[in-house]
Amino acid sequence: MASSSKFTVPSVNLDNLPTTPEAWNADTVRATFLSYFQSKRGHTFVPSSSVVPHNDPTLLFANAGMNQYKPIFLGTVDPQSEMATWKRAANSQKCIRAGGKHNDLDDVGKDSYHHTFFEMLGNWSFGDYFKKEAIEWSWELLTKVYGIPGDRLYVTYFEGDASQGLEADEEAKKLWSAVGVPEDHILPGNMKDNFWEMGDQGPCGPCSEIHYDRIGGRNAAHLVNMDDPDVLEIWNNVFIQFNREEDRSLRLLPNKHVDTGMGFERLVSVLQDKRSNYDTDVFHPLFDAIQNITGAPPYAGKFGEEDKEGIDTAYRVVADHVRMLSFAIADGATPGPVSRGYVVRRVLRRGARYARRYFGVTLGEFFGKLVPTLVKQMGQMFPELVAAEADIIRTFNDEEEAFAKALDRGEKLFNGFAEKAKKGSGVLDGLDVWRLYDTFGFPTDLTRIMAEEAKLTIDEAGFEKAREEALEASKRRVAKGGVEVIKLDVHDIGKLESMSEVPMTDDSSKYDRSKQAITAQIRAIYHNKEFVSSTRGISSDDQIGILMDKTNFYAEQGGQEYDTGSISIDGKAEFEVQNVQAYAGYILHTGFMKYGSLSVNDEVISEYDELRRSPIRNNHTGTHVLNWALREALGDSIHQKGSLVAAEKLRFDFSHDGPVSAENLEKVEESSTKYIRQNLDVYAKDVPLEEAKKINGVRAVFGETYPDPVRVVSIGVEVDELLKNPNNEAWENVSVEFCGGTHVGNTQDIKDLVIVEESGIAKGIRRIIAVTGVDAHRLQQIAIEFGGRLDKIDKLPFGPYKETEMKKIGKELKELKTSTVMKNNLIKKFDAMQKELLALQKAQEKKDTAAATETIAAAFEKNPDAKALVIPLPITANPKALSGVMKTLPKKYKDKSVYLFAGGKDGQEFLHAAFVSGPLGQATTAQKWTESVSSIVGGKAGGKGPTSQGVATNADKLNEGIEEARRFLEGLQI
Repeated sequence: MASSSKFTVPSVNLDNLPTTPEAWNADTVRATFLSYFQSKRGHTFVPSSSVVPHNDPTLLFANAGMNQYKPIFLGTVDPQSEMATWKRAANSQKCIRAGGKHNDLDDVGKDSYHHTFFEMLGNWSFGDYFKKEAIEWSWELLTKVYGIPGDRLYVTYFEGDASQGLEADEEAKKLWSAVGVPEDHILPGNMKDNFWEMGDQGPCGPCSEIHYDRIGGRNAAHLVNMDDPDVLEIWNNVFIQFNREEDRSLRLLPNKHVDTGMGFERLVSVLQDKRSNYDTDVFHPLFDAIQNITGAPPYAGKFGEEDKEGIDTAYRVVADHVRMLSFAIADGATPGPVSRGYVVRRVLRRGARYARRYFGVTLGEFFGKLVPTLVKQMGQMFPELVAAEADIIRTFNDEEEAFAKALDRGEKLFNGFAEKAKKGSGVLDGLDVWRLYDTFGFPTDLTRIMAEEAKLTIDEAGFEKAREEALEASKRRVAKGGVEVIKLDVHDIGKLESMSEVPMTDDSSKYDRSKQAITAQIRAIYHNKEFVSSTRGISSDDQIGILMDKTNFYAEQGGQEYDTGSISIDGKAEFEVQNVQAYAGYILHTGFMKYGSLSVNDEVISEYDELRRSPIRNNHTGTHVLNWALREALGDSIHQKGSLVAAEKLRFDFSHDGPVSAENLEKVEESSTKYIRQNLDVYAKDVPLEEAKKINGVRAVFGETYPDPVRVVSIGVEVDELLKNPNNEAWENVSVEFCGGTHVGNTQDIKDLVIVEESGIAKGIRRIIAVTGVDAHRLQQIAIEFGGRLDKIDKLPFGPYKETEMKKIGKELKELKTSTVMKNNLIKKFDAMQKELLALQKAQEKKDTAAATETIAAAFEKNPDAKALVIPLPITANPKALSGVMKTLPKKYKDKSVYLFAGGKDGQEFLHAAFVSGPLGQATTAQKWTESVSSIVGGKAGGKGPTSQGVATNADKLNEGIEEARRFLEGLQI
């Protein structure tokens, strides 16, 4: 799906283009390329697809311009789709190479031309033009339109490979010579450089690269493909003409395609006569913004040893990373612990560390401040950036804030590891590197950078061993986690009360978002039904409970799930907290030791997992909003009967007679969204219970016992304001509840609330399950994309293909996991389409029945003496029409036999059927006749008595099937 389908590229006058490097700005360079191929060479402009290939599980990110055209190259394109009509296409594709097979992350900042995000200018031919046109046009565009001196350009062609049975691409060589490239600028290249393959299998072919010499005035042929920064590849023309088979053999394709890609940033540097991509206006607006925010010296373009302070490298890294991250987030990638999400988090943390280390910024809002500059710079070409600007900034701020705290401790720990390594072999212990990653989320490439700065290397084998051992231990802990969590019973609590050194736990820090990590003291360790002094000697597979004097962990209560996280002494010991429960004022943290040992009275760092807590906060505040919205939509009879607040969802039980209608669910979701989108602050305060009860509209769970004072949570109005005039009728329009849970600071953090299920759990009690935040957005996108598919099917012309697609998408709709409200609307749309289709089918059936009846009658009128006829019918493959006609045959043609074929137009599927009566019935049966035809056309046929019907599986065998039916008839000699 194109990410900006309504966007049309600005055109330029190709007869009035810049003539000096200073006049070639980046926007003009891009627009010139697209205008040349769109207006002069008849290409369709296709907006860039998303950098997040939602429908291609083989890719982490779109990494080349051809990704969105794979269905055409692989022959799987929907024949009814717009894509199937394209013969020529051109665009500027957003690409990310920061993970997987194509990964340029480690090179970013170090050289002048690598980026994690870049644009790929491309033109494609799908079975239309081939080598001649591609070569002539690329040379014309570069030398005549852009005005690049031809003597600065070098081209390569495939030299052949005898082991693959491939000859040299002499055709490309001759074509380059014909456009005027000197012979010593036309260079042969091997399989690695000049034979492009989509994968282990699939379309492939020779390619021809164009390289540019930044210096000029010399012969630079010997520097081509030698990673020289001054002789760089700018364009690659791929001539797709083979298919790599499963057995690794090559087979010629029926159609030949052209797939080209030109690095936009590199082209801009060439036209602006800059020796580095970073010296162009692609990056300078971001460099200026970085300098304005940080007060750093201006960017000077230094590399390697010249960049002694590392400032210029940091400029390049930060500017590159903010581009990559902004486009990834805009297209739906969010920071996470695995796969694509981990790549985003890893790049952000890498950039954040550079920003703090070299620019001295305080993390929390730095990257977010750069986003408006990027949006202003690229928002016209890529409007999805404009639409997602607020989300991008919010994501940056949240991730930076979370990493900043880990960075402080991680860098301190790294310095300790580094000192140890310097005193020894100069190699960082692999186990230490693993702990930096495992405990503090330090990507290993970030640790490598820090090691390089400290003139150290990493024990890679040791790191890998530590990773594997930790993975195995984690599997064992997960298995143990399935076992019942250890609990404190009445006797255990009695022991604690008698232990003066173990006070009740102060858990007030759990509400303070600035206290994700606090210092605490271990007061008791619980193992095997005993309180022990230390974890020393206890297996890492044994479950342990820890009590501290204070905690910032949330113990499970009031429907909200417990926190997870760690209790540790940096570099010496770590305890993995998997569950937290409260027992009469004592907070027990249960889990497993990951390494080292802990003892009573140890000073430790207590740190909850913010990545788990954050969605729980969203869902808890979302539960309050939902409670309010339900009463708004359904009235005061709504009372809370229970709830669950987890990281992945919220569940809310309430009193209501009968199911909530689709219309009312929509009202509830709309009211919730409206409330959330007001970006209201969330307030909380402990209030004397009797005073709190007087607040008009306050919501509480009937029968619940509340503490005194009770915590009041209000969304949008300060609690003190509520207490000034508790009877104010306006408070009916405010969400106010008694609640001991954790909440967001502002409703904008929730983003969206989506209902995914509504059901009954008991008489008069209903249950709603909903999600918020990123999960809500994901489900909305699923519904939006599904709706787009419905729209495409709706526009299809009536016929067998549309009927098949309707059946297929109808089954998918039943299983679709998305917003209940949006799914109801999709069902309504589908039902309307189905109703319209049914009406068309009935009309077509009536039309086909009449046409078939007339055709059969005309055939026997023309051949009155024939005892049997084979008749192709001028109708679609309509089973109801054919069955209806077959039922009339015994009455109309008692002594006649007939073989009918329906459909088969343009290679579409067809049906066939036999009616046997009269003389033919003495010689054979309808079943034998159709079996004979089925042996040719595929599929099976069957029936009872005088009739038999079949469906052909070989759609292109219609004529052969007709001939077989006649041949079978002739062989009977009736």
